[in-house]
Amino acid sequence: MEKLVSSWFNNKTLPQSYIFPPETRPGNHVIPRCNTIPVVDLSKALAYERTAVVQQILEASHEFGFFQVINHGVSENLVNDTMNVFKEFFELPAEDKAGIYSEDLKRPCRLYTSSPNFNSEKVHLWRDSLRHPCHPLKECIKIWPPKPTRYREIVAAYSIEAKKLGLRILELLSEGLGLGSGFFGNKLSESTGDVYGLQVLKDGEWIGVEPLHNAFVVNIGHQLEIISNNKLKSAEHRAVTNSKVARTTAAFFISPSDDCIIEPAKSLIGTDESPVYRAFEFKEFLLNYIYMEGNFEKSVEPFKLHG
Repeated sequence: MEKLVSSWFNNKTLPQSYIFPPETRPGNHVIPRCNTIPVVDLSKALAYERTAVVQQILEASHEFGFFQVINHGVSENLVNDTMNVFKEFFELPAEDKAGIYSEDLKRPCRLYTSSPNFNSEKVHLWRDSLRHPCHPLKECIKIWPPKPTRYREIVAAYSIEAKKLGLRILELLSEGLGLGSGFFGNKLSESTGDVYGLQVLKDGEWIGVEPLHNAFVVNIGHQLEIISNNKLKSAEHRAVTNSKVARTTAAFFISPSDDCIIEPAKSLIGTDESPVYRAFEFKEFLLNYIYMEGNFEKSVEPFKLHG
């Protein structure tokens, strides 16, 4: 518990272990906020503009690996309640969070600091994280934090809506890639969870994502890049600390099951193309990704086919 940033940041000076070398810092220069990151109005996908929305999502996923969605159907009140209850959790007294804190990577619900590689990383990240699975909800909710008392009720309602939205976007992506309805169902979207100023790396430069009211930021994950045989892009991104205001982020991941086979979709490999990656179980990638401290290029190298 003593490692948690929230337990000591007001009582002592910044330890050397949290100071990044100058060459790896975001710097004091102003990162331009980008107004060109696509904003997708999902309400149009329900009407005659569905084809245009599908194309917009496909282009955004190819060019940026990021886009924002508005008119998504998730209640603004529910989103606000969820963010508030997350803040309430991190503001709890240390004794109320002690039972959730763990350095065991295999523990499904745990509170930890910096990253899963705390003991081996050279510099620590200025953050505490709560991570837990959300589905199947009936089973997962039993291991969630018991405090704040409204945590389970609110986060359960939010996770249901977030999963619906995620699967809806995956269906539109599947349609755009020509993979057919339901391609990302079953094991490819079986595991759901990981409740965690956003910047995106594009063409070698960091750009700021302009925050929109009641919008969700959608990130194309690494597995989609692999399944699409590099037709979709998984963008590198980061959250930058603020010297005046604390930042709370809720990240919701739709991931394959551990034993799900990941490989480029055969229908996306043209007659003059070859698959870029070999088939592998998702857990193989995940273990390598953690070992490589989140470096995608190094993590995926063992799965690349070199012709």
